[in-house]
Amino acid sequence: MKRKARNKYSVILWLFILLFLAVVITFPKWIIIFYPEPHRDIVFSSAYEYGVDPYLVFAIIRAESKFESSAESPVGARGLMQIMPDTARWIALQHGIENFDTAELHQPQINIDFGCWYLAKLNQEFDHELPLVIAAYNAGEGNVGQWKESGEWDGNPKNLDNIPFAETRKYVKNVLQNYEAYLAIYTRHYKQE
Repeated sequence: MKRKARNKYSVILWLFILLFLAVVITFPKWIIIFYPEPHRDIVFSSAYEYGVDPYLVFAIIRAESKFESSAESPVGARGLMQIMPDTARWIALQHGIENFDTAELHQPQINIDFGCWYLAKLNQEFDHELPLVIAAYNAGEGNVGQWKESGEWDGNPKNLDNIPFAETRKYVKNVLQNYEAYLAIYTRHYKQE
């Protein structure tokens, strides 16, 4: 009886080891299902044009719209990067685009281009301090500037719980986790190829 129990335990252990090895060996292949790179050419092109990390862009798209170009928030943010219509009209003016129609925010090329441009502006304004940039993308640069000035939150990723807005606190944590995952998956994946 003890021998049967030992054999059963041994089979279970070997199955677990084989499953573990299969997961480790194929890691980059299956994990990309959860962290895809939709519109990769557009993201990389716009990100490089504006000096933004494309994996940050994917992290934001994943958090904002779950890769749905038709996404629209209850407050009116639109498209992959969930850009507010007023922000989009302002960005369009900065690009010299007249008669901009906010329905165009559902077009990946325009949405990603505008989102990358805006991220570059936030990077410049907040000295490339990633948590501040991400928070400003969600809560607005005025709010984040005020938090930093008043000392409510200094942008330190160790103090994310000090972010005054619960939604922004959760958002920054989510985007940072997405970003870390993208870097881990794709820098490793491309090094292996």
